Amino acid sequence: MKTTDPLFAAVESFFVDYMKLLRGASQRTLASYRDSLRLLFEYASSTRNTSIDRLRLTDFDADLIAAFLQHLERDRHNQVSTRNCRLAALHSFFSHVMRRHPDQADRLARILALPSKRHPSAPPRYLDPPVVQTLLRTPDRKMASGRRDYALILFLYNTGARVSEVIAVHRKDLLPGPAIRLVGKGNKERVCPLWPETVAAIKAQNQQLPSDPDQTLFQNARGKPLSRHGIYRILRQQAAAAHRADACVPTAVSPHLMRHSCAVALLQAGVDLVTIRDQLGHVSVATTGRYATSNLKLKCAALEAFWKATGMTSRRSKPWRPSASLASFLRSI
Repeated sequence: MKTTDPLFAAVESFFVDYMKLLRGASQRTLASYRDSLRLLFEYASSTRNTSIDRLRLTDFDADLIAAFLQHLERDRHNQVSTRNCRLAALHSFFSHVMRRHPDQADRLARILALPSKRHPSAPPRYLDPPVVQTLLRTPDRKMASGRRDYALILFLYNTGARVSEVIAVHRKDLLPGPAIRLVGKGNKERVCPLWPETVAAIKAQNQQLPSDPDQTLFQNARGKPLSRHGIYRILRQQAAAAHRADACVPTAVSPHLMRHSCAVALLQAGVDLVTIRDQLGHVSVATTGRYATSNLKLKCAALEAFWKATGMTSRRSKPWRPSASLASFLRSI
């Protein structure tokens, strides 16, 4: 009797039973894990010189996974951080397989023992407030597209929202205060206050159209919701135009760069890390702390406060000034 290899059943139960039902993973997490497995299966198919549907669970060992990780960096030119994310997804999958097939634990344990690759983390890039102001002056607000682009840039800077949160926000998410309700990673909701200027810019986008609560906040020229690619394109176009007027504006501006800029501006304004964590939707305040350690102005201010606290500042002697009587005497000589 022909036995069916457990690989396909393991993949199906991993996504349906484990990721969706037990972990409650978001659609974006599912897509990321799916892509990691797809890339691995394509690499294994090429290496083993067989079709993907003929792969077997026994084809996967620590040597194959290690070679696949090198392939990601060498051939696909992935960053180390991306390589580590792929490995984390594979660790999760093969842990699930080992729970279902403990008879293969010895081989699978070697895969799970593969470590993440260490790499120096680059400090987050950000735009200073004057640069953001230049970027906000670029859109032509006499045109509908310019009013939309201005509202989008201001919204990103105001809220520090992720691009996935921006494309999912609707008019019904606007709250009194004014504020906006955002749905972030893991379907976690948070409420971010809005500047009056941001609310006015959002309302000015389509003054001639009736306000539909189910309408997405930012739309393209065809009245459809802006896509992730559309938002990146708008920022690149506006940044390129702003760069021609002021070289201080970088040509590569992304939604995440605006998110970093929001965090650093809040820090420079004296806002505490816990409040910034809640504003950005970070799970841990340690993630938010990266912005504090990378900001030179905050470091200089802290060092200056430290110097004053030591009491080592030299006292300036009071300059000598002649009295009125002495001045009169000298003039009389």
